[in-house]
Amino acid sequence: MAKESKKSHAGIRWGLWLGVAGLGVAVVSTAWAGLKVRDYALTDPQFLLSRDTRDAITIQGLTYASRSKVLRVFAGDFGHSVFSVPLAERRRRLLAIDWVDDASVSRIWPDRLIIRIRERKPVAFVFFRSGVLLIDAHGVLLEPPPAAPFAFPVLSGVREDEPEESRRERVRCLLRVQEELGSMAKDISEVNAADPDNIRMVAQLNHRAVDLIMGDGNFGVRYRNFLNHYAEIQRRSPGARTFDLRMADRIAAED
Repeated sequence: MAKESKKSHAGIRWGLWLGVAGLGVAVVSTAWAGLKVRDYALTDPQFLLSRDTRDAITIQGLTYASRSKVLRVFAGDFGHSVFSVPLAERRRRLLAIDWVDDASVSRIWPDRLIIRIRERKPVAFVFFRSGVLLIDAHGVLLEPPPAAPFAFPVLSGVREDEPEESRRERVRCLLRVQEELGSMAKDISEVNAADPDNIRMVAQLNHRAVDLIMGDGNFGVRYRNFLNHYAEIQRRSPGARTFDLRMADRIAAED
């Protein structure tokens, strides 16, 4: 019985070793096959990104962002396999381009890349000493593209050197004013958010610009009340161009 037990244990050990050896061979074979596939994908000419290939790089969603800046991100990839392109790194560089809000890069069999761009959406103009820029809902400043048909109000009270978070807060003020005014917002040419607790705005009424002190809320109610009494206000104070709408029982006119 002891001899049979020893033989049984020996058989188990041999079986275990054979199993481990077989597993090792399988792992090595798989790794070797993987290396061969990788080498094939990186070196075979059919996968090379070539400037001679039509639509080797396809860019979608591009309207205002610079096409040359996008292509420059991939300049070093030509002449190499599309499988050697580090997609995450290329996406990171695309996101650094102004006007690009989001981007993705995909390989298209066998030798092409497709780039999908989502551009930022400006909501207002901002004026600085350095020139006129656009600003989006996140407070990001954008260079205006040439001859772009934008019809946005001016957002004043924004500083070029202030943190993006501060600019974003001022943009939120503008968007809140527009939301509360609804269709009446078409008359507003400028919103001053220098003091978020006391918003001012410029309205174009009867070919005349009037400066309105709005406070920190109830913009729609206050502006509608002003419009309802504007004809009478003009008759009583024809020279006034600044009006304080913060008081519930009256509108104060300033020359």
